[in-house]
Amino acid sequence: MTMSDPIADMLTRIRNANIAKHDVVEFPASKMKKAIAEILLNEGYIKSFEVIGDGVKANIRITLKYGKDKNEKVISGIKKISKPGLRVYADTENLPKVLGGLGTAIISTNKGVITDKEARKQNVGGEVIAFIW
Repeated sequence: MTMSDPIADMLTRIRNANIAKHDVVEFPASKMKKAIAEILLNEGYIKSFEVIGDGVKANIRITLKYGKDKNEKVISGIKKISKPGLRVYADTENLPKVLGGLGTAIISTNKGVITDKEARKQNVGGEVIAFIW
């Protein structure tokens, strides 16, 4: 069966692994998922990620990040905003701020997949993919 929203599946796997206090989570790879994983790494939400395999059967393995013990989660929430049935777009003036700037919004723009802060610097808008805090 084909998956209607692979990005939502990725975010759900990360959320579930975080709640279950797993060290790693793995899911099928794509360019968009790799770009989102790079943002999570650059923003400090995960320890590392790697692409395993090549071609059609490639997977992405993410190593989750926790505080001093596993009860302190770095990712306290992750939510998909734009869905296949209802796409959410924001122009440069209306880019969302997650928790007043404490979280990160992931935006798909014509300059690539970037954070809301980077989109404000580059003065571009786009599709709001997800919120993470």
